[in-house]
Amino acid sequence: MFTVNMGLKSGERVLVVTDAPTVDEWVEYDSKRLTDFVERSLLARMVSEIAEEEFSDCPVDFFVYSSTGRHGSEPGKEVEERMKDADVIVAITTYSLTHTEARQKATEKGARVASMPVFLAEMFYPGGPMTADYSKIREETMRMAELITESKDAVITSPAGTEMRFSIEGRDGGVDAGIFVEAGAWGNLPSGEAYCAPVEGTGEGRLVVEAGWHAGLRENMSLIFKNGNVVDVIGGGEVGDEFRSLLALDKGEEPYVSRRNLAEFGVGTNPNAKRPDNLLEGEKIKGTVHMAIGDSSHMGGKVSADLHQDFIIPRPTLALDGKTVIRDGKLLGFSEQL
Repeated sequence: MFTVNMGLKSGERVLVVTDAPTVDEWVEYDSKRLTDFVERSLLARMVSEIAEEEFSDCPVDFFVYSSTGRHGSEPGKEVEERMKDADVIVAITTYSLTHTEARQKATEKGARVASMPVFLAEMFYPGGPMTADYSKIREETMRMAELITESKDAVITSPAGTEMRFSIEGRDGGVDAGIFVEAGAWGNLPSGEAYCAPVEGTGEGRLVVEAGWHAGLRENMSLIFKNGNVVDVIGGGEVGDEFRSLLALDKGEEPYVSRRNLAEFGVGTNPNAKRPDNLLEGEKIKGTVHMAIGDSSHMGGKVSADLHQDFIIPRPTLALDGKTVIRDGKLLGFSEQL
């Protein structure tokens, strides 16, 4: 990871950062969820120790901060300042720092950031998503990103009932391919996705999140979009209740309004990604599509929010400007489109 993905050089300052459960979370979360949380923090500590041992000429800082409780919520001033002072940042967290001002300010200063929310140690194992051929992933991801950049509208359907349409006109396709060796480079590890922020106000239709494709989701959940915002959340059991509370669809003030924004559209390109209930890995599964709500300002959009939450669509069919580029979860040849 440090040599191939991050390109760590002699003398560079390394920051390994993680979050830890708050007192309230120790009371509210069950033991399984807490175990997962704490094991991730311990993994981050081990990663910092490996960095200290293997790269003795690189100063290594390990920092723990209190959980924010939501993906995309700001981690606080001290985390922000430490990130701005580092050259290479590895964020092994439970709640994502990807779509935060702290991450953006660090990369604007030239830091290279690997954001690894809900990361599991098994992702490093042989055959896992961290062991994929990242040069090949980069090539395929760049081709898909080019298609996104050149297209004006997208239509996504799935066997479970997803039917979404939105504009991507004027939005550049981003590449998250796992190689962060240039100043200011950032993305997830494991990597493998092309993405963009849909044009605000254009998202229409139904996004169906299937049981098993979101942590704790035991029955399908549907998000209904109109004019680019969630207007209803149907089903989903306890997970659905969490999102109905988080979005407060009967309220017309912030922060609820910005959380409902259709924020991201992405395509997974990592052939070693397999696990559907882990968001970090699931959205990289080759041939899947994912969409997010909330903040889009850190990826080319215009909406700032204290939330960025992704949802994965398995076995999708994706059409860009009327041309099918994914059919039933299979990426089609791109030569006729490029």
